[in-house]
Amino acid sequence: MEVPLWLALLVVGWLGVKLIRPPAWFIVVLLLGGFLLADSVLAPAINTFIK
Repeated sequence: MEVPLWLALLVVGWLGVKLIRPPAWFIVVLLLGGFLLADSVLAPAINTFIK
């Protein structure tokens, strides 16, 4: 069974918020920081580090 990545991330994120209950500002910082890093000059360096 193949699950789309966006659906898997949505489910994991929803479970994380329901079970761990992080503060709203922390969620916003993670989402905004990830969005900004993905479009920055550091993106290729992060990509090679992750792979």
